Amino acid sequence: MPQDYDKDVYPEPPRQTPVVDKQTALPNPALILSKLFYYSVDLPVTTFRGIIEGIQGDKKSHYYHQNFRRVSELTECQEGDYVCYYEAEMQWRRDYKVDQEIVKVIQERLRACQQREGSSYTQNCSKELQQFNEVSKGFQSRYGDLGAYASSRKCLMKQKERMMAEAQNA
Repeated sequence: MPQDYDKDVYPEPPRQTPVVDKQTALPNPALILSKLFYYSVDLPVTTFRGIIEGIQGDKKSHYYHQNFRRVSELTECQEGDYVCYYEAEMQWRRDYKVDQEIVKVIQERLRACQQREGSSYTQNCSKELQQFNEVSKGFQSRYGDLGAYASSRKCLMKQKERMMAEAQNA
């Protein structure tokens, strides 16, 4: 609890654990080892880091996510433009990883809801379940059956085959 809370409104609950009855006058070895570690490793390293950060001053390095510019799709590349092919392939791989992480996040949300709700999760987690079904269906339709060596070219050909099959069925 914070130190500035109102003690009349939130009284401190009584302690449930009894006071430790010390049987010996010897010091605790865990306490000795923790103090030894603090003074021999932690304190010098922290002090050294503080000195280095003080010297660097305003030259602090910030770590951010790398921002990539969107490049053209594989369909927009000119024939024989291998740089464009490469950029489109790298863009596709980044998109693939992002889509994988989206599916993982939605799946974690569904699992957390299932854990929270217990046996009645189908009723109480219907929104999460529907969202997971939509996301996984979209992921499967785009990236499913590409195999271990998936690439943007394979994905494009799969999309083309799916569009041709839909045109034949319509």
